[in-house]
Amino acid sequence: MNNFTYHIPTKIHFGKGKISHLCELKESGNKVLLVYGGGSIKREGIYDKAIEILNENGLEVFEISGVEPNPRIETVRRGVDLCKKENIDMVLAIGGGSSIDCAKVIAAGAKYDGDAWDLVLKPKLIEGALPIYSVLTLAATGSEMDTFAVISDLTKNEKWGTFSAYMLPKMSVMDPEYTFSVPAKQTAAGTADIMSHTLENYFTNVKEGFMQARFCEGILKTLVYYGPIALRQPDNYEARANLMWASSFAINGLLKLGSEVTWCVHPMEHELSAFYDITHGEGLAILTPFWMEFALNEDTAYKFAEYGRNVFGVAEADDMKAAKKAIECTRAFFKEMGLPATLKEVGIDDTYFAEMAAKAVKRAKGSFVPLTEEDMIAIYKAAL
Repeated sequence: MNNFTYHIPTKIHFGKGKISHLCELKESGNKVLLVYGGGSIKREGIYDKAIEILNENGLEVFEISGVEPNPRIETVRRGVDLCKKENIDMVLAIGGGSSIDCAKVIAAGAKYDGDAWDLVLKPKLIEGALPIYSVLTLAATGSEMDTFAVISDLTKNEKWGTFSAYMLPKMSVMDPEYTFSVPAKQTAAGTADIMSHTLENYFTNVKEGFMQARFCEGILKTLVYYGPIALRQPDNYEARANLMWASSFAINGLLKLGSEVTWCVHPMEHELSAFYDITHGEGLAILTPFWMEFALNEDTAYKFAEYGRNVFGVAEADDMKAAKKAIECTRAFFKEMGLPATLKEVGIDDTYFAEMAAKAVKRAKGSFVPLTEEDMIAIYKAAL
């Protein structure tokens, strides 16, 4: 196991009615920028409740709404400009990962003299950020408890992840009831995103990370069990609660401790989203089984077999047979969740494969199985 340092100071308020803890924002000042996407938080009454609590605690609220599913740099820039103009003290995101990611880069941009896109391309330029708070309404990205944010510039067909300890939320409210109204498509895509985060940590070349692997398998089994239940019973509290908590621990750093590996499926999917603006989780569900098939060989079969046996209960004694069965189970799970299985299903052809691979390969060096541009193109083509 490799050396590591782990520090997650985000305070989590988990459960029914925990939005009442928004009163704690007054610890960070008097002016708050509220960042959110569409109208769902207003239809569900979350917006009104949040505004009520903020006003009761003497906070002046400014707003940036309309955050895109793949948050765009133009929206970030609007938020940064407003923060600087109004001397905002903190940023509060209400929504899923898109709103939280947008809020994170706004918070960092408010402390930076240049263009916020610089902070996306060069995370080392982030030297501070306004305090960040969140109220989560979708179990997916884990942004409520991590240092990462993904922002797009669709004018350049670019979608990049950035990260900084300064962008770790100070506090996040996680009420599973706020996810009851999430549509089936988004529930399924969110579950696929959580699963992909976990798998990217699970498939590591550090074989001694025994405990981390068992953590991963526990989260994967949680997703396989509760994902379909959440689709059948949208207001099942335990299903929503388990998916929500799984989303945080899939990417808050715990799973990779001592067994770090560079992710590869995520960089490939980011290119799909950058060129076609598709739903992130759907892209991951499409690519993951095809990456697995590409990565499976005599040297890696043991890990895929371990995955199949411990997550899906595969009984095959032969590693290669068990590994192939594990991939079949993964594909079958995504199908059960109603997720697309090919790129053609989401309107993608091979027009930009070479360009996408050239960008993605730069972010995948050191992954579980080394990938070249040609390898990535082959995976894209297989996924058609």
